[in-house]
Formats: sequence, C-alpha cells, structure tokens
Amino acid sequence: MDDDVRGYLAELVDRARAVLDDNLVGAYAAGSVGLGAYQPGRSDVDVALVVDRPLDAVVKRTLVDRLRHEALPCPARGLELVAYRRDVAASGTPEPGFEVELNTGATMPFRATHDPADRPAADGQFWYALDRSILRQAGLSLLGPPAADVFADPTPQDLRRLLVAALGWWLALPTPPGDGPAPGAEDAVLGACRSLVRFREGVWLAKVDAGRRVAARGEDVDLIGRAIAARQGGPSPSGLEARALQRRILDEIVGRTLT
Repeated sequence: MDDDVRGYLAELVDRARAVLDDNLVGAYAAGSVGLGAYQPGRSDVDVALVVDRPLDAVVKRTLVDRLRHEALPCPARGLELVAYRRDVAASGTPEPGFEVELNTGATMPFRATHDPADRPAADGQFWYALDRSILRQAGLSLLGPPAADVFADPTPQDLRRLLVAALGWWLALPTPPGDGPAPGAEDAVLGACRSLVRFREGVWLAKVDAGRRVAARGEDVDLIGRAIAARQGGPSPSGLEARALQRRILDEIVGRTLT
C-alpha cells in the first residue's frame, strides 16, 4: 500500500466517523489492500464499514456524499465501499445484507445502492458473503477490533454455492470471438484460481498468488503464467482459454464435497 492510499484511507475513516459517530464499530481495508497485493494503476480500494445500528436514508445519503470521488478523490481506479451492521457481519449469512454500497472513482462508474433489493440480480448477489469471508481472514483494521472478531465465514455448503455462483457469473459474461487476446481474461483466470485454492485449501490468496499456487501443482502452467504477465502489461489470454479453465474449476467445485 502506497502513501497516497494510506492517507486516503485515514481521511475516509475520519469522514465516516464524522457522519456515523458512535454507530461506527469498525472500518476495514479489504480486497487487494487487505491481501497485501495492491497494484497502483490497476487495483481498486475496497473498504468495509461496520455499524452497530441500521442506517436511515439521510445518513446513507450523507455518507455517500462525503465519500464519493467528487468529495474525496480516490487515488486508485476507484473505491468499492460497503457498510454492514455488526450482526450481519457476524452471522455468516450468504445474503448481501449491506446497509449501503458505494462504487466511485475517476474511472469507475458511480453507483450508490441503499438496499440489497435494489441491486440488479444480473450483477451478482454472491460478492458480499465472499468479501466478508476474505475480510475475516485478511481484513486490515483501520478502526475497531480485528476483522477476525467481526466477520464470519459462510457455512461450507453456502460457500460452495457462492463459489459456484461466482464462476457461473463470470462464464455468463460475453467473450470476444476467436482465440486472440481478450482484455480482462487474465482476471477471469486468476479469479478462478483463487476460488479453487479457497475450495481446496480453505485459504484466500491474492489472485496472482492463487495462480502461482495452482501452477505449482503443474496445472495450467502456461495459461496462468500468461495471465500473471498480462497484469504487468503483457497480452491477455484468450477468452476461450479462460472459459475452459473456469469450466474445469467449476466442475471440480460442483463435483466434490467441501471440507
């Protein structure tokens, strides 16, 4: 994490605390920052806020207004922020369960969602429980108790369903025709590897680390190597290659019992 991101997160927490006051239980860096894999120019900044009591509509709007990019410029591609009640974070529910969600940034489409029911089903409902599972393992506490004391994992059965839903969502995305490079296919490859490592080994890794873990077993070495290189500016794998890997991983997760 660079100094710009560190300063940004400190200011974000100060602004959230000014809006939420004693309702704010904790603030946590998630995603690539929490996993120690933040890549300037490519990564988002992911933040989870935890509150003690439900947020009313006025507080939700005020929080969004104070934290959106136009009010607090994000030094990364964008900010993905989600606020949860403490009881939801600790429940292990597979449901989205958020109070408010904000996506904002110089190169990220703005979206503020005040109720999970307002999130389009086509955008995926699985992200939140998976993110909370990652937070439990690797969330970086910016304010409040350790993330492991706040967030819970879903049950093994729910986790498998969530991983299957995530892979199905990726597979449903349109793929450029032909076998040429498909920008973004590297994230599809490495994201699938991360799901596979979590399924097999019970641990969340950053995407690149997960790809290396799978390749170290002698699986899809060339494809994973090219996906990793693409994150540093090399050509992306083809969409056909990414889909084939995703289908193999989906078949393994569907066909085996999660331990």
